[in-house]
Amino acid sequence: MTRLLLGVTLERICKAVLLLCLLHFVIIMILYFDVYAQHLDFFSRFNARNASRAHPFSNSSRPNGTVPSYGPAGAEAPSPSTKPSTNQSATEKPLQPCQETPPGLVGRLLIEFSSPMSMERVQRENPDVRQGGKYTPPDCLPRQKVAILIPFRHREHHLKYWLHYLHPILRRQKVAYGVYIINQFGEDTFNRAKLLNVGFMEALKDDEEYDCFIFSDVDLIPMDDRNLYRCYEQPRHFAVGMDKFGFRLPYAGYFGGVSGLSKSQFLKINGFPNEYWGWGGEDDDIFNRISLNGMKVSRPDIRIGRYRMIKHERDKHNEPNPQRFTKIQNTKMTMKRDGISSLQYRLVEISRQPMYTNITVEIGRPPPRLVRG
Repeated sequence: MTRLLLGVTLERICKAVLLLCLLHFVIIMILYFDVYAQHLDFFSRFNARNASRAHPFSNSSRPNGTVPSYGPAGAEAPSPSTKPSTNQSATEKPLQPCQETPPGLVGRLLIEFSSPMSMERVQRENPDVRQGGKYTPPDCLPRQKVAILIPFRHREHHLKYWLHYLHPILRRQKVAYGVYIINQFGEDTFNRAKLLNVGFMEALKDDEEYDCFIFSDVDLIPMDDRNLYRCYEQPRHFAVGMDKFGFRLPYAGYFGGVSGLSKSQFLKINGFPNEYWGWGGEDDDIFNRISLNGMKVSRPDIRIGRYRMIKHERDKHNEPNPQRFTKIQNTKMTMKRDGISSLQYRLVEISRQPMYTNITVEIGRPPPRLVRG
C-alpha cells in the first residue's frame, strides 16, 4: 500500500514538472516573438527615417561618396543639372538647427592604442568627411563653425589615432568643423603657442566663417563624447582630467591639453604668446590673459572631461623652457605687445589631405640667451 501511494505521488510530481516545463517553454516563445517583432518594428522605422533623410540630389561620383550640403556653413550651390523641380522643393522640409544635446551620443568611450592604425582605415571609417578634413552635418544646421587646430611636428603615429577617434566623435556631436595640422618646419626649438596663432590666422584665410577655435594636442583623446567640442560664453578648458594626472585637475589655473575660444574671445586676449620656446608655460600665460581680460574659464564635469594620453618620450628640441616662470609673472606687461598682433611667420606649404589640412610654417627660432659674466 505504501509503495502504491509513493508511486502515485511520484507520478503526480512528474506531471507537475512536465507542466511547468511546458509553461516555461510557452512563455519563452512568447517573449522571443515579442522581441523579434520589436526588432522588426525598430528596423522598419530606422530604414524609413533614413530614407526620409536621404538627399534626393546625392552624387556617388563626389569624393568619398559625400552628399552636397546646402546649409549656410560651407554651402555648395546646386548646379543647373541638379536643380530640384518645383514639386520637390515644395515637399522638402528646411533643415532645423542642430539640437543643443545631440541625440546620437554614446557617453563613456573605450580608448586604446594597442591596435594598429593606418590612414587608409581612418578614411574607410569616415567616408563623409570631405577633402581637407572638413565635415558639415547633413540633417541639421550647426550652431557654430569650428576650426580644430593641432600644433605638430614628427607625430604621425599619434595623428592616426587622433583622427581615428575624433572624426566619429565630432560627427556624432553634429559639429561643422575643419581639422588643421600646424606643422613646424625645420628642427629648431618647438613653439606650441605660436603655431596655434598661425593656425588661427590660416584657418580664417581658408574659411572666414569660423567662429570657434579648438586648440588640441595631438596625443590627447577624449574618453566621453558628451564633452562637446564647441565654444561657450566663457573660454573653455576641455581636458579637465588626464590619465597621467590620475584624472584630476593638477591645479586650479591649469589650461593645458585641449581648450577652446570663440573668435571674439581669442582676439580679446590678443591670441596666445609667441615667446614661449620649448615645453611649458604658455598655457599658464593664456590662463592669465583670460583672467586679466575679465573672463573666467569654464569646464565640463570631471566625469565627462576625462582624457587618455598616448604615451611617448619627450620630443627633441622641445626641452623645458627655463624662462617660463619669469614670463608667466609678466603676462600683464607683455600680453598687449606679444600675441596675434605681433605674429610673424613664413608659410611653407598647404596640403589638403583626405582627413585633415596640413599647414607647414617656418616660425623662426628663439632669441639667443644672455650669458651672465
